[in-house]
Amino acid sequence: MSHHHGSWQYFKYEFPEGVDSVIVKVTSAMAFPCSVISIQDVVCPVYDLDNNVAFIGMYQTMTKKAAITKKDFPSNSFYVVVVVKTEDEVCGGALPYYPLSRDALPDDPVDQHNRQKTLEVMVSPAITSEAYVRSMLFCLGIFLSFYVLTLLIACWESCRQQKRKGLLAAMDSPSLDTASLLGHGRSVPDSFLGHSPYDSYGYGSFGNGSSSSTEGVTDSLCSVEVPYGYVGQEQFKRRTPSAPMRPLSIAMGERSLEHVAGRPRMDSLSSVEEDDYDTLADIDYDKNVIRTKQYLCVADLARKDKRVLRKKYQIYFWNIATIAVFYALPVIQLVITYQTVVNVTGNQDICYYNFLCAHPLGNLSAFNNILSNLGYVLLGLLFLLIILQREINYNRALMRNDAYALECGIPKHFGLFYAMGTALMMEGLLSACYHVCPNYTNFQFDTSFMYMIAGLCMLKLYQKRHPDINASAYSAYACLALVIFFSVVGVVFGKGNTAFWIVFSVIHIVATLLLSTQLYYMGRWKLDTGILRRILHVLYTDCIRQCSGPMYVDRMVLLVMGNIINWSLAAYGLIVRPNDFASYLLAIGICNLLLYFAFYIIMKLRSGERIKLIPLLCIIGTSVVWGFALFFFFQGLSTWQKTPAESREHNRDCILLDFFDDHDIWHFLSSIAMFGSFLVLLTLDDDLDCVQRDKIYVF
Repeated sequence: MSHHHGSWQYFKYEFPEGVDSVIVKVTSAMAFPCSVISIQDVVCPVYDLDNNVAFIGMYQTMTKKAAITKKDFPSNSFYVVVVVKTEDEVCGGALPYYPLSRDALPDDPVDQHNRQKTLEVMVSPAITSEAYVRSMLFCLGIFLSFYVLTLLIACWESCRQQKRKGLLAAMDSPSLDTASLLGHGRSVPDSFLGHSPYDSYGYGSFGNGSSSSTEGVTDSLCSVEVPYGYVGQEQFKRRTPSAPMRPLSIAMGERSLEHVAGRPRMDSLSSVEEDDYDTLADIDYDKNVIRTKQYLCVADLARKDKRVLRKKYQIYFWNIATIAVFYALPVIQLVITYQTVVNVTGNQDICYYNFLCAHPLGNLSAFNNILSNLGYVLLGLLFLLIILQREINYNRALMRNDAYALECGIPKHFGLFYAMGTALMMEGLLSACYHVCPNYTNFQFDTSFMYMIAGLCMLKLYQKRHPDINASAYSAYACLALVIFFSVVGVVFGKGNTAFWIVFSVIHIVATLLLSTQLYYMGRWKLDTGILRRILHVLYTDCIRQCSGPMYVDRMVLLVMGNIINWSLAAYGLIVRPNDFASYLLAIGICNLLLYFAFYIIMKLRSGERIKLIPLLCIIGTSVVWGFALFFFFQGLSTWQKTPAESREHNRDCILLDFFDDHDIWHFLSSIAMFGSFLVLLTLDDDLDCVQRDKIYVF
């Protein structure tokens, strides 16, 4: 069909027998002139002029592609109206100048007196209700299968535990918790079976000469001295494969297993506050001595009372739950308003859907994009259930005064894990809200909890070996709120604003330096009026007077790499000034998370620790899934950085079950990948559950 400005054309379509929903697809080889496609009820008059085509029905601006899905017209028929607009600015074309040459390229704006466009209109039946049901069952089946798999693993661990019972009874050994996915009963250490499980890297675990019961262990520890001391003394030895049994005591303290085990573990937390009950509050000098040692172990940074830390990290969960409620309710209200405006006005340019694969349901214009977010919610809930099971098993071990639960392995704190699971569920909810009407102003809903997840994962990695000095929930969420604030400011004012990018880059670099200093000195560095004097003193003594290497080499390597990456990202932002500031900010968080995670893995292996089968499989599987997920993410089916008409040029047909598009598959795969990443954080240090904390390195 050829159509030009000044004439009107419309076509009538009648629904065939048994068809109640159709999709109207319009294509053209010419981007300009800009046109409007409208679907209207069969009434008189027909609104087919540039100044009235938006009065009734549904309409879209168009360059090369347009698609409208419509269901249930009262007259069982409708008009397809095509109107060429008088100017091209609304479609991304230039307004002040129009070439007069008829030899101009198809994508060039055209002369006002030659506004002619050739296009093709195709009307085809939309998918049936059976396709909706099939797609919903498919989506549920994928994610419920993870529940089944988790249940099978739990049953397998239970069977393993039953088989071990006879051996445990025969050897008169205490019941141990398994370092499994769900934290079920620990299997018997290999040392009880005749060889040390850590002989290859010399963790002084229980040798063959150890006693065969908890009572025997605690009795043998009552008068044992502390195995190592402060900086300046001989470094504690770690790789001693044939060493005798080492004491299960906390470094720098006088508590033994007997003392700790004799204290009630599940005391009420109602009257315990960190400020009121800090075992290091009055010995600040002791903090400086311990935390600035060249070689730290987990026992040095796990000295605070467990009840205090338990409550401290529970606040992470309660805070994010509160944030989620207050954040989600207005978001839901806003996107419902957006969808209502779209339905009432018929203006399809308000929301940036993939219109070639947008399946409506009820008042929702693109139900498939909302349904595909179900994985975040279901897998987030599953992760919370796994954490709950682990916490129950750990508390049971504490109640029976299990020596391993009390003084071995990475200290167990579950508050951050609960916060991570909640954040994953909220990411699904808010991503679904964003896809109710995706556009420029709604994109922050889709990214806010991504920032949360990246930040919480970094905090959890740091907490594993620094439980006493990890950030509090209040300061952590305050920093994340500041990140979201910059995200909003960048989206609104950052596009092409040189002043904003200069200010943001300076803040980014300064924040990187401050955080690096805080991490390097383990929180013993203070920001006060004497900071400049101390910096000059360090530069003079370490760089001018006597050129010496860094005291903490591993930490320095991590921080130097982190600063290189962050300075590079800041320079990239300042030079390129990407239009999508929210994604740029998220990329900064993800790069830092990946760097820290890679550093943690490398240092873990370098310290002689091993990665067990379950976390190893999770790492491999998650990496593969992330690769496929990112492939689908970068397909770019729409973009609110362009006009609605230009965005529709990127639209593509469905690729899965004639219902889901590339971005839906990104939702599927990324939810699975995030769940797998959480499992990696959960199980990564399970190999240390039988290792004393004074033999686990801090890095």
